[in-house]
Amino acid sequence: MRYMKQRQQLVDFGKKMMTEGLTTGTGGNLSIVVPDEAAMLITPSGIAYNETKIEDIVLMDLFGNVLEGECKPSSEYHMHAIFYQNNPEIKSVVHTHSDYATAVACLQQDIEPFHYIIASVGDLVRCSGYQTFGTQALAEEAYRVMGNNKGILLGNHGVLAVGNSCSEAFSVAKDIEFLAKLKIRAQSIGRPVLLSPEDIAITQEKFANYGQPKKEFSKL
Repeated sequence: MRYMKQRQQLVDFGKKMMTEGLTTGTGGNLSIVVPDEAAMLITPSGIAYNETKIEDIVLMDLFGNVLEGECKPSSEYHMHAIFYQNNPEIKSVVHTHSDYATAVACLQQDIEPFHYIIASVGDLVRCSGYQTFGTQALAEEAYRVMGNNKGILLGNHGVLAVGNSCSEAFSVAKDIEFLAKLKIRAQSIGRPVLLSPEDIAITQEKFANYGQPKKEFSKL
């Protein structure tokens, strides 16, 4: 069995989706691209995240053919593959059914730039139109709406996030849930004040250098 590290990441982040309240039951899915093979590793269909093992992770090409694995892959594999097919910058896709974000998605509303954290996602969090789950139509709609951003709401469905790692995609999904919660609470008492495009651009620049600098280690 190949790609053990990546398989373990998907198992671990699947469990985190549950413990951090980003989904329930078997809802949602995660994947990591394998660019050298034009393939991806993706979580299986219908297996609870707390029960998923590394051998349950499915290796498939970007056209729907299973390369390794006994389990049926997530029904949303189209929605993962389309991003890997078209954007080499994207290394991981995370799809969640978190409560607040899904509530906003059921209204088919965008999340406007009323809080600076939205800069981690893009200029705003757009909401797609509704398409049936597990279809190429949903994949194409999600890709169209995503544009250059890192996350969207799927109309009447949930959240889709992308990133240069599973960790980043997961973080974007968490930020969208946080923003959706703020949107619902803020709108319950008034109209949120929106930030300007310049405000968001400045924040995105600051995010690029946020956190600890990467250390360079000399070879011993």
